[in-house]
Amino acid sequence: MKKLQLFSLLAILFVVASCGPKSEGTDAEVSEAKEVEEVSASAAEYTVDVTASSVSWIGSKPVGKHNGIIPVSNGSIKVENGAIVGGTVTINVADIRNEDLEGDSTMQGKLIGHLKSPDFFAAEEFPTAEFVVTSVESYSADEVVEDKEEIEFEYKPAAASEHMVESPTHKITGNLTMRGTTLSISFPAHVSMDNGMIKAKAKFNIDRTRWGLKYGEEASITEKAKDKFIYNTVNVGFDLVASAENM
Repeated sequence: MKKLQLFSLLAILFVVASCGPKSEGTDAEVSEAKEVEEVSASAAEYTVDVTASSVSWIGSKPVGKHNGIIPVSNGSIKVENGAIVGGTVTINVADIRNEDLEGDSTMQGKLIGHLKSPDFFAAEEFPTAEFVVTSVESYSADEVVEDKEEIEFEYKPAAASEHMVESPTHKITGNLTMRGTTLSISFPAHVSMDNGMIKAKAKFNIDRTRWGLKYGEEASITEKAKDKFIYNTVNVGFDLVASAENM
C-alpha cells in the first residue's frame, strides 16, 4: 500500500499520478473492489470523531434538488511511521437525514421514508455502508476532471469539476460497500494532520445505480416523462476528523 506522509502544522501538498480508468463524468474512479492489505499491529490508531464527521449528499431531478447528511457511526484510521496505512469508516444509512425540507415535516418524512425503502437504500436490510481505505496517493495539479454530459434541465447535478473540494492534496482509494455491493472508488481530498488530529475533506460525484439505487434512473426516461426521472449522478461529500487515542 502506498503511504501518505503527514506533516504537523501544515496541510500536505503532494503530486499524484492518475491510475486506472475513470468512470465517465465523475471525479470518483469506480472499479472492482481491491484487496485490503493487512495493517501491522504496531500501527497507531486514530479514532474517528463521529460528532464532527459526516457524509453529505445532494440528489437532483429536473424540477428540484434535495440535500442532507448521513451520520458516521464509527471508524478508525491507522498510522505507522507518520503515514496512513489503513482505515475503516462505517456510515449509518438507517439514520439518513434531509436538510432542505426542515420547514415541512410531512414532506421531509415522506422523502426520508422513501430513501430508506427498497427503492433506494433498502435501509432495513442494509442499515450501514462502509468505506475501507486501500491506498492514499498524492494529487497532481495537472490532473483534469472530465465532466459528465448531463441531460439539460435547470436543476441538473453540479459537475464534478464544480463540486470537487478546493485545493485537493491527495487521492484516496477504498472499497465502498453500500446496499450489499462493494466497489472501489478513488477521489481527490484535502488531508491534514496537526497535533495528533487528522482532518480529511472531499467532494465527488458517483453514479448511484452502480450500487443498485436505480429508482427513477435516467435509463427509464420516455418522451412523455422526460422531466420525471432522477439524475443518476449524486453529489457526495465527507468531512472526517480523527484523533490519536493516546494524546
